[in-house]
Amino acid sequence: MRTATVSRKTSETSIDVTVNLDGTGVYTVSTGIGFFDHMLEQLSRHSLIDLDVKTVGDLHIDQHHTVEDTGLAIGEAVARALGDKKGIRRYADALSPMDETLTRVAVDISGRPFLVFKTEFSQKRLGEMDTEMFEHWFHSFAQTAGITLHVETLYGSNNHHIAESAFKGLARALRQAVEIDPRKADAIPSTKGVL
Repeated sequence: MRTATVSRKTSETSIDVTVNLDGTGVYTVSTGIGFFDHMLEQLSRHSLIDLDVKTVGDLHIDQHHTVEDTGLAIGEAVARALGDKKGIRRYADALSPMDETLTRVAVDISGRPFLVFKTEFSQKRLGEMDTEMFEHWFHSFAQTAGITLHVETLYGSNNHHIAESAFKGLARALRQAVEIDPRKADAIPSTKGVL
């Protein structure tokens, strides 16, 4: 089983994350930010990656450290669970429609972290979550997961739908990218021989 557990403790946050890349989308998520929990639950359910997240952060200050550090911890857990990345499909993309919104997400599990985020919000908050933190979460996740990640909302007007289609798009792309390719299950998917 491709699983990993990460504990990240700082003076700002205390985070425990466990992932199972070969799961069924079972999740337990608690970050103290309801809308953020909802997005991480979508990530798990639609990627089929089992996700257990317990974050206690300094929300009395703001959401920055909680969201950033949770992204860093989940990304690190995914990277550890991938190991040497032998046999993975590596590349994947997804179009994620949600009513009037359509978001395109593409990933390359390359070992080279990079984020292109072309998604905008017309309101400052969704529930109690600051919308500016979505881009920061995707950046933090890509950084420690070691993936190239492109997220682009092609169109949409409802802010809830825009956020959710981005997370669901990432989930669907990750589901494909982390899968073992039965045609090359014993090989690193790179001409370099390492990712």
